[in-house]
This record gives sequence, C-alpha cells and structure tokens, in this order.
Amino acid sequence: MVIVLKADRNLEKTAALKKRLRERGFELHESKGETSRLIGLVGDTSVLDIDDLLAIDDVVEDVKRIQEPYKKANRKINPENTVIEVAGTKIGDGNFQVIAGPCSVETEEQITEVANDVKASGAHLLRGGAFKPRTSPYSFQGLESDGLKLLLAAKKNTGLPIVTEIMTPEHLDLFEDVDMVQVGARNMQNFQLLKALGKIDKPVLLKRGLANTLEELVMSAEYIMAGGNDKVILCERGIRTFETSMRNTLDISAVPMLKKMTHLPVIIDPSHAAGIRWMVEPLAMAAIAVGADGLMIEVHNDPENALCDGAQSLRPEQFDKLMKKIEGAVEFFGKTMN
Repeated sequence: MVIVLKADRNLEKTAALKKRLRERGFELHESKGETSRLIGLVGDTSVLDIDDLLAIDDVVEDVKRIQEPYKKANRKINPENTVIEVAGTKIGDGNFQVIAGPCSVETEEQITEVANDVKASGAHLLRGGAFKPRTSPYSFQGLESDGLKLLLAAKKNTGLPIVTEIMTPEHLDLFEDVDMVQVGARNMQNFQLLKALGKIDKPVLLKRGLANTLEELVMSAEYIMAGGNDKVILCERGIRTFETSMRNTLDISAVPMLKKMTHLPVIIDPSHAAGIRWMVEPLAMAAIAVGADGLMIEVHNDPENALCDGAQSLRPEQFDKLMKKIEGAVEFFGKTMN
C-alpha cells in the first residue's frame, strides 16, 4: 500500500499517523519526489481501511494498494530513479557507466594490462572473476582468494573500482575491499547469499538467471533490500531460449519493462548474452537505445588463450573502438559518462 501525502499536510498529524502505523507493525518506506511525498507500507495491509486513511484529509492525498509482491524495489513506492554510487562513480538516472575487464583473473600481468587498457579507453569500473561458477567441474574455476589479491592490486595500480562475483556468504570477509559485489546468474536465487548481502553496506550487481522471469529477478533484489541494503543494480545477461545459433538470447525488452517495474538501475551484459565477440557491439548499441544505465563488457589481452570465455571477449583495440561509439550514443540519448 502507498499513502500519498498532501504538500501542505499537517506535520503533527503526519507524525501521529506514522507512529500509529508503526505501532500496528508496518514497516514504513518514505519517498520524496519532486512534486509529492509517499509512504510505502510493508506488511499485511489488508487490515487497513482505505476510507479511514482518506478521512485524514489534512494529511492524506490518496491511498493506493499495490498488488506486486515486491515493495522496496517497486517504482510505485519510489517513483524517482535510484542512483547507485560505486566508490564515487554514479550509475542510474542519466549516469551511464561501462564495467570492463576479463572474465577471469589469470595472472598479475594479465589483469594489470587489461585494467590499464580499459581505463585508457574510458571504462570507469573494472570487472574480473576470482571465483568462477562453471557448468563443467573440469573447467577453470578461478584463482579464488589469490585472484582477489591480483584484482585488488590492479585496482591500486589504476584507481578503478572493482566488481567481482561472490559464490557464498562464507566469502564475505574476503570481499571487504571489493567496491561492488556481483551475484551471478546461477546464484540469482541463492536466498541465503541474498540475505547475507542485505546486511552489508556495499553495492550489489544482481544478474538475471538464464531461466528466470523479470518478477523473479526483482524479487531477488527485494531479498537484498529487505535486509537493509538498498544499493542494488540489476543486470540482464541473456536468457535460455529455443535458439541455438548463440549461447543465450539477449532479452532487450527487459530494460524498459524493468524500468516500469522498479526504480533500480538496469545494465546489460552483451558479452554473456550471445557469447560471440562480433555481436557485442550491436547488442551494446541496442542496450543504450532502450535506456540501459550501463554495460558490462569482457575484454582480454589474449582472448585466443583465455582460460574462460575467450570467444566473447574483445581485444583492447576492439574495446577502444567500441567505447568511442558508446560515448557518442550515450551523448545522443542525453546521458553522461562522467
């Protein structure tokens, strides 16, 4: 339920109303927009009579029931776009960012070289996998804690904030110096992990599962937000369909639909979406056109010999050319990459 407050409301009666609602066991989520102020109620609102609330006519402008199961992530409760800051870098509401780097951290030389390359091309955040969930148990699983150390060394060398994937709540202590924690597609509904991430004061990049609906994605974000962490960015990375010519199918329609459903920033991963290097550029351009808040792009200095996902990774010179096109498209659509 959402209570829309009057602009010229009686402040004493407003405070009394909020106190009464809290005493009845409701959690209040307040949102202040340019023209209105809202109170979102979380709890069993079926016990509340809308007419009783509307009767407080010197405080309440309108009351609306919300049918969706997600409350904190719901745009109806928070109509203004949320901006997430990652070590001073803003994402959302016109702030467009590119996250770039290798699929996996392999060596100090590799991650440092790629980090310097993507920074020179204009990326503002560095990605790199230390812990790698793989379909096959025989595939490279990442350098784990050693990979995190190399990623942090690249951060120190370049100044780029880092984004890397977490696999289990038990690893949270290892991620103390990581700027944004990524939840991969396979862990989107790892609810114990989501609950643990709800208790930290750190941005979370939440990827959509390859067979999950948009509502399930937003509900996973709700798990994190319900724990107290509102710093969530959603990522569409392609879903499994009947098509076999590419690894996944990028659901480009997910961006405008998620923008209607939620106030959270939405980015696209065009590298994992198709798993094909030459498709990264057109998918990235499409993402900008439909209103995405950013891109996550895989870049490797030697993709032919990469230990993970070399076929979808751009070479540094390819990424540099793409970034020039991205910058032009972002400016055309009235966003900024500062």
